[in-house]
Amino acid sequence: MSKPHSFPRILGLFSVFGVAYVLLAAEPAWSQPESTAAAEPAPPADQQYTGTKQCAACHFDQFMKWKVTKHATTFDLLPAQYQADAKCLACHTTGFGRATGFKTAAASSDLKGTTCEACHGPGSKHAEIAKQFANQKLTPEQDKTVRDSIWKVSPNNVCASCHVVQGHHENPTPAELRKK
Repeated sequence: MSKPHSFPRILGLFSVFGVAYVLLAAEPAWSQPESTAAAEPAPPADQQYTGTKQCAACHFDQFMKWKVTKHATTFDLLPAQYQADAKCLACHTTGFGRATGFKTAAASSDLKGTTCEACHGPGSKHAEIAKQFANQKLTPEQDKTVRDSIWKVSPNNVCASCHVVQGHHENPTPAELRKK
């Protein structure tokens, strides 16, 4: 005989579905007209991926916090036979499929995992622009120049492009593969 559902549990489920509906039905800020969303200027074009070492040179505290997250190890979570699979590399590396993005673990070790540039976009111009202000207290204008050289968060729902449950199939763990 099954147990009856408790009221708090049912209420919790409705809450989850309600939040999901609001999030999915809402128009993302980057797709709204400028009058309703604060427009973030597009960074300079023709940027190249620089990798985590370049980011860490100026953003060491942020780098150390990122380094202990799952995003830092997304490539290492892939079983060996999937580490060359384009369907997997699009989310488990940074910039895969782009000219200066991830190629192989050996050739692009600084782009393994979901690095800074996976969310903020390629950072070569940002590094170049910020370098001229090294060790200075920035004026508001200088700060704006540096910040406008990279995305705060890349547009086009960059998070959802990888965090899509429907499109991801659980792959066997290395231990499960050894059993086969």
